[in-house]
Amino acid sequence: MAEIHGYAKDGFEAVREAFSANFETGQELGARFTLVKSGETVVDLWAGHADRQRTTPFDEMTLTPVFSTTKALAALLIARLVDQGKLWYDQPVADVWPEFAQSGKAAITVEQVMSHQEGLSGFPDEIEPALWFDWDAICAKLAAMAPLWPPGSASGYHPITFGYIAGEVFRRVEGRTMGTALRQDLAEPFGLDLWIGLPDAEHHRAADLQRPSGLPNFGEVNEATRAAFLTRWSSPAGRGQGEWRRMEIPSANGHATAEGLARLMGALANDGWLDGEVILSPALIAEASRERIRGQDLVLPFEMSWAAGFMRNASVKVWGAGEQTFGHSGWGGSCAFADPETGLAGAYVMNKQSTDLLGDSRPKRLIEAAYGAL
Repeated sequence: MAEIHGYAKDGFEAVREAFSANFETGQELGARFTLVKSGETVVDLWAGHADRQRTTPFDEMTLTPVFSTTKALAALLIARLVDQGKLWYDQPVADVWPEFAQSGKAAITVEQVMSHQEGLSGFPDEIEPALWFDWDAICAKLAAMAPLWPPGSASGYHPITFGYIAGEVFRRVEGRTMGTALRQDLAEPFGLDLWIGLPDAEHHRAADLQRPSGLPNFGEVNEATRAAFLTRWSSPAGRGQGEWRRMEIPSANGHATAEGLARLMGALANDGWLDGEVILSPALIAEASRERIRGQDLVLPFEMSWAAGFMRNASVKVWGAGEQTFGHSGWGGSCAFADPETGLAGAYVMNKQSTDLLGDSRPKRLIEAAYGAL
């Protein structure tokens, strides 16, 4: 039986029991779950192994690739630019990135790209998978590309391209990359173990992944789904794991601890307060998490409610029952969420991946136990 480390404060014992049950039923290799209530960490649990050989403990220093949960960090970084008056959600992307106006995209706004409405879910025509490691080349291809559906007519999840588009908007406005800004403005000042682009000196802390045994169920496959997920070139490949960890892809290759993610999301559930400072104004939290589009997604087999970069709980109910809860999930099971109505926020990371696109049963069990404790 896995030895459970960390703590669950009085009243949250059921969360510890649920965490232990995930290991007892063989669903975990290594995992961590952290819960923050009104700015206070009330649960921080970890257990298992960081490697497939089960020789290295998964501990409080272990970093986990969180895949699309990284999009919550990108959404926050864009929201901070809006809060600072450097960018507007209803502003055309081409205002800050003129080349993006090509192929009929001149009117596409920042909030449309943040809510997966611009029709660039992936490349329909073949590229070398290693090209993803060339930021400027991918951004140039996206700027030139024609949308796969009429922009603004529907959402279609952009698993990888989202990070390049949001990241290039950020860089054009701010001058720094998202990874640099995350490190300098949030991670280092507040002691958050969060990375977009992992330096070589930190690679030894990264957990090995146990990949899922099959593909997720994408439902009915169309051109947008195929381009997003199902081609040989849908995601970066061909450069090795070290290069992938090093690269900044703000949609897909963040490395984090659950504690770092939960504390950051805890600020978004608590009027922006983190360790005595406001990192995002309450007005901008409301604006960033406001619904931009809702309906059947063209890429994911779900009805989705999208905010400006965040998934909203309103349609899929993956993080409790709250209508105003928002966050993001990542390939294999990771997630981070904020619930402004209760002041609750949390994050789950693991290295044994499931095939669930959304609503992995492991974090769901933990989050249900957390809400039961309120």
